[in-house]
Formats: sequence, structure tokens, C-alpha cells
Amino acid sequence: MTITLSNSKEVNVVELEKLYNDVEWYAYTKDITVLQQALLQSLDVLTAWDGDELVGLIRIVGDGLTIIYIQDILVLSAYQNQGIATQLMRQTLNKYKDVRQKVLLTEEAPDVRHFYEKNSFQSCDKGSLVAFALLN
Repeated sequence: MTITLSNSKEVNVVELEKLYNDVEWYAYTKDITVLQQALLQSLDVLTAWDGDELVGLIRIVGDGLTIIYIQDILVLSAYQNQGIATQLMRQTLNKYKDVRQKVLLTEEAPDVRHFYEKNSFQSCDKGSLVAFALLN
């Protein structure tokens, strides 16, 4: 298996829907046209491919100068725990290494916490930061 990375925001809608549904992010695929438009309007999108199959994606929003927000990072379940998400994360963090604020919100789960801590993120419950969210 050879995984290749691509920086194109234009992703085939079928591949996009397959990836998001595979990780059960159904809220994103209720309107796949909106998801596809969100990718196009993002600051950056890095995708991982096994041949013609989309196996992973990281999506960045923000200004790219003072703040980036990691909106999505996901890998097909059959490809998880093979370092693909780490590769996507490291390439992104390297690209934006001079940006002071790198932010993400995610669900609380031991494996999720481990992944982000392994990639140098600190939980707001362990430091002097506070996080607020307005949820609809």
C-alpha cells in the first residue's frame, strides 16, 4: 500500500461522501453539496489516497497567518492506525508552523485524546486556556 497526499480542494463527491459516512459523520453528508462547497472555501485541504480511493482528509479554516482551526481530520476505518492521520497532521502543522494559534475541538475519548496529545496539542482542561463554544 502506497499512500499519496494531494493538496487539491476539489474532491469527487462520491469519494467524499464515502469517507464521511464511513466514520459516521452523517451531519456533514446530509447535504453533500454544502460539504463540497465547504472544502472549496476552506483555507487548506490535504487528502490521502490509496490509488484512486480517498482514504483520509484534513481540512483547515482560518487566516493562515495568526490562526488555523483544524475543522476535520478523518481516515477510513479500514485505514486507521496506520499513521495516515499523523502524516496529515504533521504536514499541516509543518506548513503552518509560524502560526501562533492552532485550534481544534473534538469529542472526548481516550484514543482521540492520545492522538492529539501525541501531535503536541494540549487539552484546555490541562492548562491555563479556556474554551467556549456556541452550539446550535
